Amino acid sequence: MATFPSIAPVFNASKVSRPAKRTTRFGDGYEQRITFGLNQNAKEWSLVFMVNDTDANTIETFLDDRAADSASFDWTPPGESTAYKWVCEEWTRDLLGDEFNQISATFRQVFEP
Repeated sequence: MATFPSIAPVFNASKVSRPAKRTTRFGDGYEQRITFGLNQNAKEWSLVFMVNDTDANTIETFLDDRAADSASFDWTPPGESTAYKWVCEEWTRDLLGDEFNQISATFRQVFEP
């Protein structure tokens, strides 16, 4: 299992939670909700890395390799101490200047053994 390089994102990262729920609505306004699935509250992080060329190449090579082998990777979200499994299906790299890059990526939590 690969581990994401120890390069921290900038602090404008955002986390989205989308709990999997099934809702049944009845005609009288009554509503019933249940969680759906075992791992029903996966997270998604939108991250921005402001890095030099070397770190940008490291991140991009890592993500390219995960795209090629379709494997998840371990990553510890900011402010947490536990690593979880993630996939990154899309990222962009902007060259902002000489030796100055911005990589924007979305990490989606997956549940695997």
